[in-house]
Amino acid sequence: MRRKDRNQYIFVPEKSRRKSESHGLRNAVLAFLPILIAALLIGNFIVSNHVRFEQMRLTVLNLPEDLEQYSILHLSDLHGAVLGEHQKALKTALGTTRYSCVIMTGDMLGPDGDTEALMDLIALMPEATPKYYVPGDTDGLYLDEEAHGSLSVYQPWAEKLIAAGVTILDRPVSETRGKGTIWFVPEEVYTLDLDRMREVYQEQLTDMNRRATAQTADDAARRRVLEYEIARMDEIRESRKLFQPEHIQVVLTHTPLTEEYVRDMITWGSKEDYFSMRYAGLILAGHYNGGQWRIPLKGAVYVPEFGWFPDDEKVQGLSHPGGIPQYISPGLGSDPHYSYQPGRLFNPPTMTLITLTRKAT
Repeated sequence: MRRKDRNQYIFVPEKSRRKSESHGLRNAVLAFLPILIAALLIGNFIVSNHVRFEQMRLTVLNLPEDLEQYSILHLSDLHGAVLGEHQKALKTALGTTRYSCVIMTGDMLGPDGDTEALMDLIALMPEATPKYYVPGDTDGLYLDEEAHGSLSVYQPWAEKLIAAGVTILDRPVSETRGKGTIWFVPEEVYTLDLDRMREVYQEQLTDMNRRATAQTADDAARRRVLEYEIARMDEIRESRKLFQPEHIQVVLTHTPLTEEYVRDMITWGSKEDYFSMRYAGLILAGHYNGGQWRIPLKGAVYVPEFGWFPDDEKVQGLSHPGGIPQYISPGLGSDPHYSYQPGRLFNPPTMTLITLTRKAT
């Protein structure tokens, strides 16, 4: 009996001790959890509000000597984000960096076409530096077919950008340095059926002319857009004749191009047609904001087009679809299309300086 009593006496404190230790561990975890959450929030605030300035050198084997060290400042997906007063964080990141041109691959406007944050950003750039813009899916139309307060064919936001020295790129534009020529080409014009599109616009314009006596203000705005589109088709046709195999073609697109699409474009393109994806030297894109929410050392959490934890080369950085270098900007702001991932998580706003060189990198 004594042994039994003694065993019972020893057993009870042992159970109580384990229960006490369990409660202690749980209390410690609960006490540490707010500290951990606060540290994560502070860390994310620091990361997501510090603008990262990436620099990369890209080898272009047939780069003309006069285009050696040609540099492109690539920006995308600002979404109207304010990064310090008058974009001070962006100004700090840029510092005294010099660049040959600025490429903006869309979705830079704020809600309802607000341009204030974008205009503050443009004001940081040298006035004489060429600036090119391809609209993104949240930017909306850049041409205005309805009557408004001017005779311009552009939407108000596009007018403001043009007044600030930005080219809304809807046709190929070239720059020449010595014997080197570089073209900036909006991706969509590679697939345009110029003859058919011009015919359609001309038919619509001819029909409007028949009803000239009954035109409204909206009709007049529509007429201006049709005339603009006909002139654009003609200008694209003429510019296509100027392309040479030694020219550098930089393709601009908001949404990145897929491996299958690029390979198809190369296959369909004729070797004798130098205006072709076959001769592209670089593709610049944006759209995905680096996945918006990222896990350090892991990558994007979820991207609607690709699902959970997609390969990083699909959403940001350098890849080579069809053998052509494509750089996808991680972006500067947060896309409202990520409805369950508001803001940027461990994903710093990023600007990229791409320097072209003939040397192996």
